[in-house]
Amino acid sequence: MRSGLCWHWLVALTLLRVCAAAEAPFSRGEFIIPPERVHNHGSCLVETPNGDLIVCWFHGTGERTADDCKIEGARWRRGAAGWDERFEMADTPAFPDTNCCMFIDPQQRLWLIWPTILDNHWESALLKYRRSDDYAGPGAPRWKWQDVIHVKPGLEFEPTVKAAVERFRPQAGDQKVQEFIDYALAAAGDKLKTRLGWMTRAHPFVLDGRRLIVPLYSDGFNFSLMAITDDWGATWHTSAPLVGDGNVQPSIVRRRDGSLYTMMRDNGRPPQRIQQASSFDRGETWTEVTDSALTDPGKGLEVIALANGHWIVVHNDTDSGRHSLCARVSDDEGKTWKWSRHLERDEPGPAAGSYSYPSLIQAKDGTVHVTYSYVFAKTNTAIGADARARETIKHRQFNEAWIMAGDR
Repeated sequence: MRSGLCWHWLVALTLLRVCAAAEAPFSRGEFIIPPERVHNHGSCLVETPNGDLIVCWFHGTGERTADDCKIEGARWRRGAAGWDERFEMADTPAFPDTNCCMFIDPQQRLWLIWPTILDNHWESALLKYRRSDDYAGPGAPRWKWQDVIHVKPGLEFEPTVKAAVERFRPQAGDQKVQEFIDYALAAAGDKLKTRLGWMTRAHPFVLDGRRLIVPLYSDGFNFSLMAITDDWGATWHTSAPLVGDGNVQPSIVRRRDGSLYTMMRDNGRPPQRIQQASSFDRGETWTEVTDSALTDPGKGLEVIALANGHWIVVHNDTDSGRHSLCARVSDDEGKTWKWSRHLERDEPGPAAGSYSYPSLIQAKDGTVHVTYSYVFAKTNTAIGADARARETIKHRQFNEAWIMAGDR
């Protein structure tokens, strides 16, 4: 009798698992703020311990020409119908603050990391961070600590960069490649140029609850680097540089075997593909940067591992432009991406909308949340009478089953 009961329980558990795997596709979304004439861009999203969402982004008239950009944020309280009123997260007076990212560490502290641009050129970026243990709301987090992350590449930086760019000399007839080589060779030994200009984009990565890896990139060098701390910001060091043909804005995911994998935006020459590299020593060094199979028009992306071991990447799946934003699922750690579905898609052209810079998390309830920069298509009547008010941040929530169902 007991063996029969065990068999029935086994059948019941199997059926429960099948039902869970066959969940109904689900998707919803909304704009976090009304469309505006000014720039709203580069969002990042976290889930708080109590189940709220906090999003940050930078807002202003133009970080390359003006000094009014600041970091703003908003909160979606668990169970609420919409987002609370926006609030200020950081503002360096008379300097543009941009490209913010956030995460919550194992001590349940909220971190905000961002670059302040000193002279309206990305190469002058100064990296800063804030921490808060009082962010349950309402309103903005109450910051308890702020500091600068002093990026100081190690002694291996200059020889590694100079050796790596030699790979591109056969293509030096291309003006863009020649400019990359010239800058890298001249700047790799310059202390100021190697210590300024590093910026954040995707989520920082906490490894084994003890090591924090902050993915960085430089528009000057046009490649990537990791800032690493093993004492939660008391001291920092950097990885060896990840030098490819324009690999920037890295996003990190961990494989089942413990190795790290990063996907990066491709700022190089066409045909452009999402760039990739791996680390087998906890982020200290990385393999040679290579092309992945996924297209990339030189725009931001993010990849995460789900609780079930599957990966999701959200990226612009075009050869050119930001008119199409796609979510993909892999069940073999990025070797193939068998399922895909579009979050946004317009016909290409001057009237198309722009959808870019996704920030991606899986919440404790298993659903996936993404925020991204949203510029209305010029033909979209939802922007109302003021057709210049077109920029906002959009939030979408969905489950893996929704992606696997594919485009309708």
